[in-house]
Amino acid sequence: MTQKPIIKYLGDFLDYCEIEKGLSSKTQENYTRFLRKFFTWLELDSKADLKPQDFTTDHVWHYKVHLSRHADSRTNKTLKKSTQNYYLIALRSLLEFFVEKDITSLPPSKVKLAKDKSDKEIKFLKIEQLKTLLDTPDRFSIIGLRDAAILESLFSTGLRVAELAALNREQIRFKQPIDDLEIAVVGKGGKIRTVYFSARAAKALKAYLDERKDFDEALFINYRRGASKRDVTRRLTVKSIEDIVKKYVKIAGLPVMATPHTLRHSFATDLLNSGVDLRTVQEFLGHSNIATTQIYTHVTNKQLRDIHRRVHENRKL
Repeated sequence: MTQKPIIKYLGDFLDYCEIEKGLSSKTQENYTRFLRKFFTWLELDSKADLKPQDFTTDHVWHYKVHLSRHADSRTNKTLKKSTQNYYLIALRSLLEFFVEKDITSLPPSKVKLAKDKSDKEIKFLKIEQLKTLLDTPDRFSIIGLRDAAILESLFSTGLRVAELAALNREQIRFKQPIDDLEIAVVGKGGKIRTVYFSARAAKALKAYLDERKDFDEALFINYRRGASKRDVTRRLTVKSIEDIVKKYVKIAGLPVMATPHTLRHSFATDLLNSGVDLRTVQEFLGHSNIATTQIYTHVTNKQLRDIHRRVHENRKL
């Protein structure tokens, strides 16, 4: 099949993002903006006619050099490493599209992201810290039961806090015996995925729901003074859930200032440490691009390195 120049594939790529990947219009807008910079660079470098089959690692290298020396028009400063990576991830996604459509080109894995020493270290809780945190709520009150269910659900599912806040009671359908629970959630970009609750998390949810005497559709509601039956809903906000997590982190005396996202990090890190492959973790987290999931490999790689060092330093030969 005769190939078109790379810059002529934008429309086909966006159709693929919408129809086959189900990405939101906002995500498509971002991809368009990032890829137009790449196309502009091709034109400036007299490569407007470059076809996918002729695209090489040498081109990738020169484009990365261009990004590293390019000044942001708004700040007149060179692009941050994290910003450079957005452009590279967009290029990698275009190459993934070529693979899906059997268009001969450079493998996506050949586009390496820029290393950013300023990246914040991913915070996650160790198993002992998680156990302490999950056991902290007082499960003899409705508020304590609710908060226990929130903490258990965040760690068991890896849900984003906004996804958790949006859950409704009707989505929860327990099986007998209660050994697990799975539900469909709508994540970023309207992407639907299945999340799984452990038996422990499912039982915490049931204990909380069994004590609910109201008719609010929201799964998690507030019990503040003045909450009226006339309120349309008493659904907890994202900020309220964040405050609840911070409250129990403080009560538990944990050294890490954990947030709901810390529990999501802990969920992903625990899966990888248990031998789950990166692609599966990507599905659990609802990441559209595996490059987003790859941030967790820095954590697990460090742990593997520490284990290797500890074992071999103690080895008597």
